[in-house]
Amino acid sequence: MSLPDLAAYAPHRSVTDADFEGTAVPGLRADFYRRAEGDRIASVGRYSYGGREVLMAWGYVDEEHCRRHAVHDPSRGWQPVTEGCPDVRVVRTGERVVGLEVRTPEGTWVRAGATSRPGRAGTPESAPESAGDSAPGSAGESAPESAGESAPGSAARSGQAG
Repeated sequence: MSLPDLAAYAPHRSVTDADFEGTAVPGLRADFYRRAEGDRIASVGRYSYGGREVLMAWGYVDEEHCRRHAVHDPSRGWQPVTEGCPDVRVVRTGERVVGLEVRTPEGTWVRAGATSRPGRAGTPESAPESAGDSAPGSAGESAPESAGESAPGSAARSGQAG
């Protein structure tokens, strides 16, 4: 299975400092794309941090969860497409949100944000705080407006991307 071809979708909306499970993640950008497929609307959420691709999640706006997702590892490129929503967690330094981490299919965590260290979990200075079993999943958009538009974590669980 391959990543969605965004050229086949129309841009829907973009969000800077995208929301994840009710928490704004400074620097996280979420771009949402849509296209009609019969009587349904397919949606893709593409997430980036500081201009670097982090993940894509996709499905249909009328579904609560994303169908598939793929994580971009800065060292190894796009990882295999995986069923369901991605596992994503917010990274904090004290109370301040400084980034997020996304789990690859092999189980390593790819960090986007402060002290980017692919494959490493938090450090004492910036310990990740799990947002649950979510991920910019449901192809969704940040600041989940509906099951079809959520953000990593919330998007992952609520509907598809954008």
